[in-house]
Amino acid sequence: MKILSLEFSSAQRSVAVLNPPAGAGTEVVDTTTGQTMKPFAMIEAALRSAGLEREEIEGIAVGRGPGSYTGIRVAISLAQGWQLAHGVKLLGVSSAEGIAAQAQAEGLTDKFSVVIDAQRGEFYLAGYEISAHRTREVSPLRLASLDTVRGLDQAGERLIGPEITRWVTSGRVVFPSATALGKLALARTEFFPGERLEPIYLRATTFVKAPPPRLIS
Repeated sequence: MKILSLEFSSAQRSVAVLNPPAGAGTEVVDTTTGQTMKPFAMIEAALRSAGLEREEIEGIAVGRGPGSYTGIRVAISLAQGWQLAHGVKLLGVSSAEGIAAQAQAEGLTDKFSVVIDAQRGEFYLAGYEISAHRTREVSPLRLASLDTVRGLDQAGERLIGPEITRWVTSGRVVFPSATALGKLALARTEFFPGERLEPIYLRATTFVKAPPPRLIS
């Protein structure tokens, strides 16, 4: 299956096209700071590199986070629109799992804690065992404090994540990548209808209801 993968959950956004058995086109990476994103330009560059047209894409894999809420929403919106237009299959993959897969691709093997900034002084944390042949989640994704993260480091746990060295200097920076995401998706069949493709966000959504209008005489 020809897969377009979108991983926008971190500051290193990436797009890749996988076309088995020919392989993957060159991954397109954007590290522009701030809110500026050029997802369509990245997609077109990846398609050109793979020698494919938009209409040839059969599936889209999306990094569902956790991470940059704006980036994840952009990726999901693009995938939903593509499905409406072309009827492609959609797959959503945890970006924490994507980080573990990228760590494996970089030759890291051991037990690791994946750490992702959750803002508000908290972190998304998940445990993975990574070998040369597979990655396995050993503790599920959860919210944790900075003290918890630093406690893991002091206990000898190996920490990886997109920005981990901001808080723990011994950590290893690993970004989720579109290529690793696409390879995970190629091995799966749990496709999503567009309306069910949602970000992974562990906090309950809260909002303040506006007061009723008042008549001013």
